[in-house]
Amino acid sequence: MTIQFRPLVLAFSMTAAFAAPSASAENIKIAYIDAVTGPFAPLIKNSINSFEMFIDQANKQKWAGNNTFELVVMDGKGSPQESLNQLKSATDQGIRYVIHQVGSGVALAMIDAVNKHNQRNPGKEVVYFNGAAIDPDLTNSKCSFWHFRFDANTDMKMEGITSELAKDKSIKKVYVIGQNYAHGHQFSKAAKEMLQRKRPDIEIVGDDLHPIGQVKDFSPYVAKIKASGADTVLTGNWGTDLSLLVKSAKDASLNTNFYTFYAFFDGTPTAMGANAADRVKMIAYWHNNAEANPANVEVINGFKKKYKLDFEWMGAESIIGMLSKAVKETKSSDPTKVAYALEGMKFKGLSGEVEMRKTDHQLQEPLYIATWTKAGGPGVKNDSENTGYGWKTDVKLEPFIASQPTSCQMKRPAKPK
Repeated sequence: MTIQFRPLVLAFSMTAAFAAPSASAENIKIAYIDAVTGPFAPLIKNSINSFEMFIDQANKQKWAGNNTFELVVMDGKGSPQESLNQLKSATDQGIRYVIHQVGSGVALAMIDAVNKHNQRNPGKEVVYFNGAAIDPDLTNSKCSFWHFRFDANTDMKMEGITSELAKDKSIKKVYVIGQNYAHGHQFSKAAKEMLQRKRPDIEIVGDDLHPIGQVKDFSPYVAKIKASGADTVLTGNWGTDLSLLVKSAKDASLNTNFYTFYAFFDGTPTAMGANAADRVKMIAYWHNNAEANPANVEVINGFKKKYKLDFEWMGAESIIGMLSKAVKETKSSDPTKVAYALEGMKFKGLSGEVEMRKTDHQLQEPLYIATWTKAGGPGVKNDSENTGYGWKTDVKLEPFIASQPTSCQMKRPAKPK
């Protein structure tokens, strides 16, 4: 399952990061617990493929020395309880690294369960890599030594996208819509607070939360948006909840601006098509026209050739790359040693240098604000989902711009010698 890269690229120019030999060889299993089935399954399939790709590269190119990684996929069904059942199964099997991607409700349950497991089972600790659950509480009041987040949180993304929105003086009325769970509530709160601070003249004409993954027809919500007179929709929806919202907006000829967090992911580009050109913006940690360098070209083309899908989950590189670097540096797969090595670690990957902030384990990374537009012109070499349309970067935000303070009071175990 190896994707070949040109020698000059050599695993995204990471040779120097993985230079020291490892003391011994070990196969390190990583449990991937997520909504493998259900409405968000296509999104998760793409994510799994991304991790498989980077694990394959890590193993073949010895990112972690002679150690290898193995992904063990477990279906949490998007449910906190099902995910905790799978976490228990993973720990029973001796798996000590866990990846979970989407759903802050699941993440809040996972972080609590990991903390309790580690407290009750000294010497059998587990590290939890959070790829895309972005409730700010996870690295504030709920922060944990055992949890590392590899996506910008809601407040960080909202800081970036509302700064861009505020520049457009034609925007007067904004409708906020999101999913009714932890992330949706935080999204709504942050949107209202930041718009009030940056553009107090903007009127919030609607603030809706809908059931996550359950709405099949968004036309009633779109009717409310039209009736409100909104010129702009601000939404934190993702997966099918965003694709179906966009589809209903198109069917109803709702020609408003859309400012989004997740319009890049599976299904939404197809739902948008030509109708959304120059009207949809998003903020993301990466997109397939973000950086025109050989490493990005190799990954984008190689992934599409192998999986017949667009490459989207750049965070998979950060997780596998930084885990590999920590294992190599410590010459150990011990989760406590690895967690300490990850604190403050810097890593250069597809979007530039990122840093795992020591104080709260929140990754500090560049963010891109991009506009959906016709592909083929300057800055839009790659389209999305064969639509003929793609993302063009408006601005790249360096990590310090969207960075947010933290209230985390980190409690750390004794540092291994």
